Amino acid sequence: MSLDPPDWAAVRVLGRQMVDDMLDYQETVRERPPWRPVPAEVSARLDEPVPLEGAPLAEIYESFRRDVLPYPTGNIHPRFWGWVMGTGTPTGMLAEMLAAGMNAHVAGFDQTASLIEKQVLKWLKSLMGFPDASSGLLVSGGTAANFNGLLAARAAKAGWDIREDGLHAGPPLTIYGSSETHSWAWKACDTMGLGSAAFRKVAVDSDYRIDLTACRDMILADRRAGLRPIAIIGNVGTVNTGAIDELHGIRALSNELEMWFHIDGAFGSLAAWSASRDLVAGQELADSIAFDLHKWGYMPYEVGVVLTRDAGAQVAAFGPHAESAAYLLSMKEGISADSTYFADRGVQLSRGFRALKVWMSMKEQGVARIGAAIQANIDQARHLAARIEREPKLELLAPVSLNIVCFRYVHGCMLNEHLNTLNQKILTELQVRGIAVPSQTSLGGRFAIRVCITNHRSELSDFDALVEAVLALGKEILDRGPVASNVKPQK
Repeated sequence: MSLDPPDWAAVRVLGRQMVDDMLDYQETVRERPPWRPVPAEVSARLDEPVPLEGAPLAEIYESFRRDVLPYPTGNIHPRFWGWVMGTGTPTGMLAEMLAAGMNAHVAGFDQTASLIEKQVLKWLKSLMGFPDASSGLLVSGGTAANFNGLLAARAAKAGWDIREDGLHAGPPLTIYGSSETHSWAWKACDTMGLGSAAFRKVAVDSDYRIDLTACRDMILADRRAGLRPIAIIGNVGTVNTGAIDELHGIRALSNELEMWFHIDGAFGSLAAWSASRDLVAGQELADSIAFDLHKWGYMPYEVGVVLTRDAGAQVAAFGPHAESAAYLLSMKEGISADSTYFADRGVQLSRGFRALKVWMSMKEQGVARIGAAIQANIDQARHLAARIEREPKLELLAPVSLNIVCFRYVHGCMLNEHLNTLNQKILTELQVRGIAVPSQTSLGGRFAIRVCITNHRSELSDFDALVEAVLALGKEILDRGPVASNVKPQK
């Protein structure tokens, strides 16, 4: 029984309406608040029993328009600066529709979808300063990309065949990164069976960069204790403050100690496409690098990238075993020629056509235009930092290295725990009132309003409006009466 529509003409009409509606939705995004909570009645309507019988597509689409579309995370809005979320573009949206229509399985095979991904990776290697002979893969996002890089590191530096003999055939493996490294590092160590303690957290300096002397000392001490250090992670844009580790120093230390140098460049690496490329100089020296095009590349979710200098290390980590299933073997001719090219470089066998939105976006927008948008975000961060430093009631809490600004509202001699509560209330009001969506972090025990700018729709006036709103909300909350700390008293 076919699942195709009985009335193709009706689907065409509705499909055109869907495209028009979504283009209108993006074009008019500034007319809506960046976020609003899902009403209880909407949650109740979405709590439905299993649909054993079908319903008209037009009816289902109307439910989407009423109950789903109005209540997103909000990250396409020009005043959304929370966490590290990308904004997408109309071209990326349309490319996703085209890719879904083709429904290509991109494990490899003799097909144009594979050629497009290879071409995209060739462009990305060139832009990131990696040799053409290096390997690469498009994955779901930063965690998967970083995990891929560490598995290649394990294959190259463990000293024995882990895939064949297992982890217990040699000493415990360890990986090093600053205390500012994203939580993916712990998750990767857990998933690889190393245990979270295998990620060795190194102290940072006053600018939140890895302390290389402390890192070297820790590695040497671990070796003396019988551990086997295999990799050092360099951060190009830490998630808390946007700090960039001293990359040339990490390369030198990795060379000295014969370790793998991996870069987590989730968003910061793409500064290489902008006029501020000198900020990330040295990332091209890494053995592997991970970054997300759905963050500062402004493309729709999901598309992350991993590049590996030694192509053999990536294949050694994921390629076929001698006893691989006959149904996965590549043939010399026919559709099965090179049938697992991409599957042999990552965990996934079933893979979607992620590359199409990258290919179309890069061709339609041009790397120079994308880079100009990245530079505009860097300039906006500097503008916001300068505004904060001019305001007596605001305090900058970390250096602005790239595109993240951490600050807080201050008042007289108020205790730190009361300031933390006050700033939490300011942040909540910003979000709930639909003014803007920064997120939060904690720096040295101080609650920070964190503005991460990966938004091509933002303008300088949006950041001026943010400053004015924070000042007004701080005064309004204080005018209501004393701010009680939400810190529980010690017994």
